[in-house]
Formats: sequence, C-alpha cells, structure tokens
Amino acid sequence: MIAYLQGKLAHKDRTHVIIDVNGVGYEVKISLQTYDSLANGLESIKLFTHLQIKEDSHTLVGFHSMDEKFLFLDLISVSGIGLSTALVMLSSFSSGEIRAAIMNENIGLIQSIKGIGSKTAQRVILELKDKCKKDAMFVEAGLASHDQSFGVKQEALAALVTLGIARGVAEKSLDSLIKSNPDASIEQLIKLALR
Repeated sequence: MIAYLQGKLAHKDRTHVIIDVNGVGYEVKISLQTYDSLANGLESIKLFTHLQIKEDSHTLVGFHSMDEKFLFLDLISVSGIGLSTALVMLSSFSSGEIRAAIMNENIGLIQSIKGIGSKTAQRVILELKDKCKKDAMFVEAGLASHDQSFGVKQEALAALVTLGIARGVAEKSLDSLIKSNPDASIEQLIKLALR
C-alpha cells in the first residue's frame, strides 16, 4: 500500500495531479478540496494516498489531509458509493460540511450532490451518522489533534478490521484504550486491542 507521495508537482489539473517522485511520475486523482490546497508551480508537495486495485486498473487517490482521506474511506465503505462518487462529494463540499450534514441528517444537502439519489443519501446517513458523531466527540474531548492522534485511531482501526476484527468491536476497544493510553502508538494500540 502507498500511504503517501512526496515530490515535485509536475502537472496539476482539477481532477488529477502528476507527482514526480525521484524521476517517476505518479498520476493521482484528487478532489477540488485538494486541488484548492495546492499552489501553482513546481513546488514540493505531499499527498496522503489510497490505492484502489481492481481487475482492470490500479488507481491512486490523493488527499491534502488525513481528515479528508478518512472521510473518503468512510464514504466508499457505503454500498452504492464508489471512488468517483466519493470524489464528487469531496469536491462539492468540505469534509466538515459533509460530516455536519451526516450528523444532522441533512438528506437534502447530500442528495444535492451529483450522482447521489434519495436512497443513497439515506444510506450514507444511516451507516455513517454514529461514526461521525463518535469521531467529532473524540476530537472535541481533546483526546486527539485533528490529524495526529485522530489519524492514529483511524489507522489502528483499519489495521484491526483488516485482521478480521469486527469494526464495532474494534472501535469500542480502541476508544477505551486511547482514554487509558492517550500517547500510545498505532502498533501499541493494535497489540493491546488484540489481547
């Protein structure tokens, strides 16, 4: 898995960028949020990435922040929302606006996004509402800075789910472990959760 790319911005378009990493150009799909965060010119950039592997393609998606990446991963976990639809969602509204719409059950805002119908909007709210509320409480409680400890929890959660632990069980376990061990690393949290 490619966690991030750091290199020179060789090409910038509204839908993708090409990053030159030591002479190799990586084409990375992006949202308008990420596009707006990148300055013009050949500057050094770092994008957090998600690699989607399908039978007929390998697609890299890049994000200017871990927060945007985690929201993208949550969105594509919902049935009916694929990579392209999630990028359209992140291009239409900021991560904060999408999370607020989910938590406030604002079906109209979510449905206003191109490609999202009534049933899909309801499914997004149903499947992500509790998760968004937990994440918001986690950040507000001061248990995490938005990109560091919040990211530690999310990465530990992703690892536990990959290891076959049910998502709900893993989240509960991590919430209690982080309260008792706020400075624990990803590896420490995973080891403790597996006991």
